[in-house]
Amino acid sequence: MKSRRTIVIVGGVAGGASAAARLRRLSEEDEIIMFERGPHISFANCGLPYYIGETITDRDKLLLQTPKAMADRFRIQVNIHSEVTAINRDKKTVTVVNLGTGDRSEQAYDILILSPGAKPLIPDIPGIEEAGGRLFTLRNIPDTDRIKEYVDKHKPQHAAIIGGGFIGIEMAENLRERGVKVTVIERNDQLLTPLDIEMVKPIEQHLRDRGVEALLNESITSITDNGTKLVLQSGRQLDTDLILLAIGVEPESELAAAAGLETGIKGAIKVNRHMQTSDPSIYAVGDAIEVKERVNGTATTVPLAWGANRQGRLAADHINGLNAAYEGAWGTAIIKVFDLTAAVTGSNEKLLHRLGVSYQALHIHPASHAGYYPGASPIAMKVLFDPASGRILGAQAVGMNGVDKRIDVIATAMRGGLLVQDLADLELSYAPPFSSAKDPVNMAGYAASNILSGLVSTMQWHEADDFVRSGGLLIDVRDAAERDFGYIPGSVNIPLNLLRDKLQELPRDREIAVSCQVGQRGYVAARLLAEHGIEARNLDGGYKTYAAGRLNDVPQNHKKDDEAGAEATAASHSPSGQASASEIRLIDACGLQCPGPIMNVNETMKVMEEGERARILATDIGFVSDIRKWASKMGHSVEQVEVDKGRVDVLIRKGSSAAADGAIMIKGDAAAVTRQPVKDGTTMVVFSGDLDKLIASFIIASGAAAMGKPVTMFFTFWGLNALRKTGGPSVKKSGMDRLFGWMMPKGTTRLPLSKMNMGGIGARMIRSVMAKKNVESLESLMQGAVKSGVKLVACTMSMDIMGIKREELIDGLEYAGVASYLSDADDSGINLFV
Repeated sequence: MKSRRTIVIVGGVAGGASAAARLRRLSEEDEIIMFERGPHISFANCGLPYYIGETITDRDKLLLQTPKAMADRFRIQVNIHSEVTAINRDKKTVTVVNLGTGDRSEQAYDILILSPGAKPLIPDIPGIEEAGGRLFTLRNIPDTDRIKEYVDKHKPQHAAIIGGGFIGIEMAENLRERGVKVTVIERNDQLLTPLDIEMVKPIEQHLRDRGVEALLNESITSITDNGTKLVLQSGRQLDTDLILLAIGVEPESELAAAAGLETGIKGAIKVNRHMQTSDPSIYAVGDAIEVKERVNGTATTVPLAWGANRQGRLAADHINGLNAAYEGAWGTAIIKVFDLTAAVTGSNEKLLHRLGVSYQALHIHPASHAGYYPGASPIAMKVLFDPASGRILGAQAVGMNGVDKRIDVIATAMRGGLLVQDLADLELSYAPPFSSAKDPVNMAGYAASNILSGLVSTMQWHEADDFVRSGGLLIDVRDAAERDFGYIPGSVNIPLNLLRDKLQELPRDREIAVSCQVGQRGYVAARLLAEHGIEARNLDGGYKTYAAGRLNDVPQNHKKDDEAGAEATAASHSPSGQASASEIRLIDACGLQCPGPIMNVNETMKVMEEGERARILATDIGFVSDIRKWASKMGHSVEQVEVDKGRVDVLIRKGSSAAADGAIMIKGDAAAVTRQPVKDGTTMVVFSGDLDKLIASFIIASGAAAMGKPVTMFFTFWGLNALRKTGGPSVKKSGMDRLFGWMMPKGTTRLPLSKMNMGGIGARMIRSVMAKKNVESLESLMQGAVKSGVKLVACTMSMDIMGIKREELIDGLEYAGVASYLSDADDSGINLFV
């Protein structure tokens, strides 16, 4: 028979309550005593934001276990409102203060389990103490009661949430659902830092679409006017009625540290694999402890519910002689953001880069289930793996449906030691309403296998612009109609079905990459080129990933977003209610991947009459942003946007009187800007190689750039001579190319005048006059133009004809063909030929 032991547990909730229940199930003999300084020993802290937002309406459902229920079922002595203030290791006792009476007592223990949790970080902001009843944190039931009572009673118009982590974003959504305008203030350059930036950008946009203002790279310098005004680092002053601090938590390890127990990162309590502290008779679990990050083995803290529950159980097992060990945390987490879900497991790219870990990233955009079954929506997935071994290092996913099970499968694969290529072999359940015959997890395995086996090499979204700028040829293999809705600057469009016919025209002296919408056709193109002896990298994740990563941050003043979201609480959410069905065309684009919905709208609009309306249904959340941009460009009016239960519902009118005067029409959850695009750029074809014409060209270009206009100068034929280096390197050329090089001026100092050149005397005279009259030289004008952001583009076709090599040209140029120039010209208000 086991000897009777006294086991004292400090703190309840996930870790402490789990340990207590497990201890009793393993031993009827032990005396188990729990001390909790709050009123509740076990509650659903992850559900707190949803009670405030009134998704959960019954407060009692948050209470998972009561002191009486635990005492009745498990014969555990539960003491609430009792704070342990000291651990007396020499006597093996703890000092306890009854918070109701103030009485002090000592309780002996044979084994002690610490589960104190973590506490919210409180920043040192001038004026924070004056915020009073308007300032809140969210950690427990009393915090929740205070926030909900304040919202119910005072009905705040605006809330400022400090911190864009999981709690901050969950509270932003739930306060927004209560009709409160919300501003999230985040000091980093993105929200939800466990995600990489190209994965989180669509979430940030979705928040703005739902009327949540997100201020990035921003912080608070002071709080004034009794907590009703925030002064931001940018100088902006923000009026608010409620402030929620959600910048993170820190371990509550003061009790352990005061007792001389070893602490580590962030002051967290150090434990071994069996959850024992540096004192073997004292265990610690939950948010207060330091754990090992499973991917890289580094020390960290992971304040998540699963770990606390598991650690509590394992501690109880070890105390009772079972073989139990905790090997660390993968950090698997998930969050709902209005209509989107985001989930992560393992390391993100930022962490791997910071630790110097070698990794390969892949992006895919599969549908949540079979596209032909109604309701399919895209999932953006990112998987990180070791390029040498195939070990999975981490994964992220964002979408409206099916995100949770895909990340859970990958997290399970990581725990089981599967390699990324093994994902292709997982036999996962399939039926059209739930998945596809090739599940998204399988597709990630296929894509990774192609990379590991050397069938394709990839280029990441953030490398594309530099690749083009450095002279690489990026071939967009999408159809021309798709390209109309967005493309990578400098890319050249050769549809996949025409690529074989263009093989002889592709250069052999330039790096080549291919791209498509999501990476699948790009892979086919890369394989096609490889089979013909042309090496080409595929843009990982295609244009969709590139566009997400390059999604522009909106200005700091988001008044229109706030107005839109506020009106959403009062406006009807049914586009079909605006007119009878006979007056509105229905476009069902559900299940289509981007840009499918937009292309469907475009084709339908071509046959519609001016003023006629269409209702579009789609399941791609990116369609919310796409339809606005497309309508603005085409002069149509988006009258209403609704996102509900994974479906986008849009009402659009062909043409709009508002488009002419730039009016903003607000309806539903979004501000629909129906402003015609302003073409204020300047483009020039620089054909001439004459000094005076080039001086005039750069004066005009510099002036336009000084006015804030984008400027592109496309140098072709004789104009290329202005870009040649004076005294450039010797380059090996054919006989005809050498002859061209000898006959043409080499650099700006050799350029002739168009009139009165007189064997070069005229050019020297004009330079002398310019110097005396303090007019900048051509060389100085060129340098100034480049500093002002003028884009200088060398025509690769003309270079080839005239035998000019890149080594002969000045630095800082872009190399492209006429398609790139025409793209810039299409967005320009001024186009000159010099």
